[in-house]
Amino acid sequence: METTINTVASERVQQARSVERIVHGQAVMDGAGVKINRVLTQALQRRLDPFLMLDNFGSDEANDYIAGFPSHPHRGFETVTYMLSGRMRHRDSAGNEGLLSNGGVQWMTAGRGVIHSEMPEQEEGLMEGFQLWLNLPAKDKMRAPWYQDFAAADIPQLRTAAGATVRVIAGSSHGAAGAVQREGTEPLYLDVELPAGASFSQQIPAGHNAFLYVYRGSVNIGGKAVARGAMAIFANAAEADGVTLDAGEAARFILIAGRPLNEPIAQYGPFVMNTQAEIFQAVADFRAGLIGEAAPSSPAAV
Repeated sequence: METTINTVASERVQQARSVERIVHGQAVMDGAGVKINRVLTQALQRRLDPFLMLDNFGSDEANDYIAGFPSHPHRGFETVTYMLSGRMRHRDSAGNEGLLSNGGVQWMTAGRGVIHSEMPEQEEGLMEGFQLWLNLPAKDKMRAPWYQDFAAADIPQLRTAAGATVRVIAGSSHGAAGAVQREGTEPLYLDVELPAGASFSQQIPAGHNAFLYVYRGSVNIGGKAVARGAMAIFANAAEADGVTLDAGEAARFILIAGRPLNEPIAQYGPFVMNTQAEIFQAVADFRAGLIGEAAPSSPAAV
């Protein structure tokens, strides 16, 4: 059973952000051949700092996902996997293990390094969800790794008086604190469902970068339609205090925002650091077998 808060008053946004641009994803293959719609690409990392990547995976064809993501390393950032439908087994080189299923979230801080795998535990049916990469501040890139699995019931859920149903994965919305809080990047991660004719408002600090991705129906933001499979990047404006949108048809989307780090980004595949020298060291450490320590599932503040 999901954690549900009673209907609450909608947040008041005095000046809503406009849509800067609409982005459509790129079809890519990742892992051992999983088909993915990559929405936030490397070209948008500076614009959407502190977010590095957003993948949307979804198929009811087993051949599109069955190969999964065999063991691979990460260093220097966090991964947030949100499973809408399906079952995905996580294992890492330290023996930690978890199962993501419908509505579940895994938040992993790679820190100085972890080797893990994500493999489907199904051979048929729909597998659908998202993976978001969130950068770490330079001071935290070499911290100890950590992860936590959250079942659907662990994700706070609320309903607004304006008709929205909101799952609060990170940050806070309408007085509800999310499952995860991060001091450095202050991420907001919401899954919002709107029936036809409903509206939604969310306060967001003016200095944060923000975007949404529609995966059911379509929404309207200040007269601009955002269709299923599209990402809307919100314009930054000093006078804006949030976002407001409505749905002419039933819709569902994720809304993501965060405080930019404004630090250099150096990336080589699954390693994200601040300098090329640090990337060379990450590759050398991986080749020397120095990446892959325990990732304890205990509270972590970043």
